[in-house]
Amino acid sequence: MPQPPLAPRTRIKMCGLTREADVDAAIAAGADAIGFVLYAASPRGITPARAGELAHRLPPFVTPVLLFVNASLAEVRAGCAAVPGAVLQFHGDETPEACETLAAAVQRPFLRAARIPLDAAADFDLLEFARNFHAAQGLLLDAHVEGYGGGGKAFNWSRLSTNVNAHLVLSGGLTSANVTDGIRCLRSLGLSLAVDVSSGIEALDSNGQPQKGIKDAQRMRDFVSAVRQAEV
Repeated sequence: MPQPPLAPRTRIKMCGLTREADVDAAIAAGADAIGFVLYAASPRGITPARAGELAHRLPPFVTPVLLFVNASLAEVRAGCAAVPGAVLQFHGDETPEACETLAAAVQRPFLRAARIPLDAAADFDLLEFARNFHAAQGLLLDAHVEGYGGGGKAFNWSRLSTNVNAHLVLSGGLTSANVTDGIRCLRSLGLSLAVDVSSGIEALDSNGQPQKGIKDAQRMRDFVSAVRQAEV
């Protein structure tokens, strides 16, 4: 008898890492990509030199990703020089032309963040966004909050229903408690679906709030386990 097709494996990016121990823990947990924030205004921001030190710990087939917000070509070049082989992630107000120009200048693929309204996901035209950023390797679906980044907030996934001819990365407020539902909700929306987590794997302070840039190994393992549950 023919065997049923295997469920697609969901790729996992862990972002906002700042410490060697956290990089090692993310690799051990099974992360496919590690994100370094090269945006000085972010509490998770690090310098290109520091990103290079951390990326040096990555084994083969774990991809470094450099997150930029409205960066200049000089800043992108500096990041790429420090982290050879990195994928670029544009998370600001970059136009399609700016993304393509910057990526071409350093000969790297890029991801483009789509900032989805928290309570009005249905009003976001993902199809048009995908057309505009057709040169992106993938589109990262994040929540639109004040500033740049999701701020640990999740948009209403169920309201985002337009199928697109693009690889998608679900982000924004993901934790081990909700990522299984997020994957099951959106995995047929695009060509493939990956996930990107930051605050959901951070160590918690005495008030239960994430310590930005400080990750927790057990929360990383719990997150990976929850992602795998979505593939069962």
